[in-house]
Amino acid sequence: MSEKNVRAMLVFFWVTDVAFVAYWFITFLELLPVEYLYQDYYDPNLLAWNLSFFPLDIFISITGFASLYAYRRGRHIWKPLAMLSLILTSCSGLQAIAFWAFKADFDWSWWIPNLYLLIYPLFFLPGLMRELAKVKERNS
Repeated sequence: MSEKNVRAMLVFFWVTDVAFVAYWFITFLELLPVEYLYQDYYDPNLLAWNLSFFPLDIFISITGFASLYAYRRGRHIWKPLAMLSLILTSCSGLQAIAFWAFKADFDWSWWIPNLYLLIYPLFFLPGLMRELAKVKERNS
C-alpha cells in the first residue's frame, strides 16, 4: 500500500470511528429530531434491531482507533487491526442495507451512510491484504 493510500485510509478511519461514537451518543441521549429518525423508529423490534448494531459499531471504532494509535507508534499490529476494522465496517453497512432492502424502505438518508460503510473499506482491503501476505511470506 502506498503511503498516500495509508494516509487516506487513516482519515476514513478517523471520520468513521468518530461518527460511530457520535451517532451512538446522539442516539442514547435521543438528540435527533423526530423527522430524522428512520421509519417506524418507535417500533420495539426496529429499536432493538438498531441497538443490536451498538456492540459491532463500537468494536469497529475501538479497532479503528487502536489501528490509528498503533500506526502512529510505528507498531506493525496496526495492519491486522485495520483489516479487522475494515471488514467489520463493511459487514455493518451490508447488514443495514440488506435490512432496509428486505423491508423495502428506500430512505436515502439511511441508505447513503450505510452504503458508505459497505463500500469504502473495499477500496483499502485489497492493498492491506497484499501487505499482510508479503509479511507472512517474509516470515515463512
